[in-house]
Amino acid sequence: MAGAFQAIASRVGRTAAAGSDGASDSYKTGREPRAYRAPMNTAPRLDLIGVVVSDMAASLAFYRRLGLEIPDGAESAPHVEAALPGGLRIAWDTEDVVRSFDPGWQRPEGGNRIELAFRCAAPEAVDAAYEELVAAGYRGHLKPWDAVWGQRYAVVLDPDGSGVSLFADSTESTDSTTDSTDAT
Repeated sequence: MAGAFQAIASRVGRTAAAGSDGASDSYKTGREPRAYRAPMNTAPRLDLIGVVVSDMAASLAFYRRLGLEIPDGAESAPHVEAALPGGLRIAWDTEDVVRSFDPGWQRPEGGNRIELAFRCAAPEAVDAAYEELVAAGYRGHLKPWDAVWGQRYAVVLDPDGSGVSLFADSTESTDSTTDSTDAT
């Protein structure tokens, strides 16, 4: 960083020495140019969601059905990444990859702590996506229902048993008595 700043200061100094009045305000005040200062907000930014999988091919097939654009031929890779809308990324790592840097890692038992949720275009699309996934052999967890918070909602399980929500904003308050019991 110091070398980069020195190179910039040297160029700015040459410009000023050559009689130009085009020196930046940062040069005139002796402050480091803004582009080379640490940003005011250095808080971490969420950039990637990581999913640990036991069967990469099965997991990628599941998430492709949900519309994620995953590179072709990635099924045999130990680590796969895909870009999501808005700049966020999702990555899948095999259990062996995780154990390579965290030898004590163990597959979680019990319920989910984090769940991915996919927005569907309309309430009917929640039902259609749920039915398509169940028909393809994936396990339904909660059949589609009209949730009290104003969404059509359903949950399917990915190949590792993690819950994946499907939801859409309800067009209007509809019958909230739709069955939401365990679909197993």
